[in-house]
Amino acid sequence: MAVFRKIAVAALALGGAGAAIFWWLTVPERLAPDMLAALGTGDTGRGQRIFDAGGCASCHARPKSEGDARLQLAGGVELKTQFGTFVAPNISSDPNDGIGAWSLEDFANAMLKGVSREGQHLYPAFPYASYARMKPADVADLYAFLKTLPAVEGRAPDHELGFPFNIRLGLGLWKQLYLSDQPVVAFAEGTPDKVLHGRDLVEGAGHCGECHTPRSLAGGTEKGQWLAGARAAEGDGVVPNITPEGKDISGWSEADIAGYLETGFTPEFDSVGGTMVEVQKNMARLTAADREAIAAYLKAIPPQANGYPAQQPKPAG
Repeated sequence: MAVFRKIAVAALALGGAGAAIFWWLTVPERLAPDMLAALGTGDTGRGQRIFDAGGCASCHARPKSEGDARLQLAGGVELKTQFGTFVAPNISSDPNDGIGAWSLEDFANAMLKGVSREGQHLYPAFPYASYARMKPADVADLYAFLKTLPAVEGRAPDHELGFPFNIRLGLGLWKQLYLSDQPVVAFAEGTPDKVLHGRDLVEGAGHCGECHTPRSLAGGTEKGQWLAGARAAEGDGVVPNITPEGKDISGWSEADIAGYLETGFTPEFDSVGGTMVEVQKNMARLTAADREAIAAYLKAIPPQANGYPAQQPKPAG
């Protein structure tokens, strides 16, 4: 009996230690005081630029909105994935159904740490794994701009997720693997400022890697194949390789890439299609210097072979 009691005590001790480690690894982490201090007060003019770079209206305006209606951020756009259906929330300035009652600190924790105002993990269908690389001042600018947009009543529907994906605590482990504020591409000292500016836009607010980079079984981006193309999150299509090795743009110059982002036309005079239509719309609102910086970055990153299997030809007959 004494031996059994010792074994039981040891098991409980080990179980308690394991539980403590699991809690430590999964508990939502908020921004440190120095990061909060770096936010500043925000500027609405600069915030509109970040709003466009991030394509906020594409997900958070009502589906198929046009014109000024794209600034009514009631949410409702659905993203149907292998993990379930995620629904973009209302992020208008409505204090009850949107984020009108959020402080800048609340907003920054969501953007940079993926933590809600209530202290829960947010699902990374909201691309905070990219936003984590944004400069704190850019986050404050975006917050200032969002505060100027109209309040829209009505909550978006809840996500439709089955077990175990409806358990948010596990996202703490996901963040240990995939959430980092460090640049994906480390350039050598002396890299032109234009390239570094492009990196800020592509890797951060623009979150291009969320679609153009293949994902692991856990849904995190495979940074070793950065921007090498991927299977589309929805449907059977693929998102192209946009590194210098990508067959669709390998022959494009920086001017070709910048022109495509502005006009939606390739050097061969094909027009933008698919989900890239919304992205190009947003890129066209940026400054010419922003688009040129994005192009310079895409020409400077390491070339990658395609990150998705080659399309198999359909059998005849």
